[in-house]
Amino acid sequence: MAIARLHGGPLDGQVLPLEAADLDSLIVPYGEGQVVYRRKGDAQHTGEHDGPTEAEFWFVEATDEIGPSNDD
Repeated sequence: MAIARLHGGPLDGQVLPLEAADLDSLIVPYGEGQVVYRRKGDAQHTGEHDGPTEAEFWFVEATDEIGPSNDD
């Protein structure tokens, strides 16, 4: 199992499961649009006995404007 730790943007601080540990970007539904996160750095915890593989993804853009009313 692999997980993505999201940084910045509307999903900051969230953790999502990854289908593949080698993904370079994530496009995630948000409201009526989507948000894009790109991977930075190498995967962590890649050994067999040190927990799930983790990758950091940083916010790049949103397809729709994100404002306080979008967070409801």
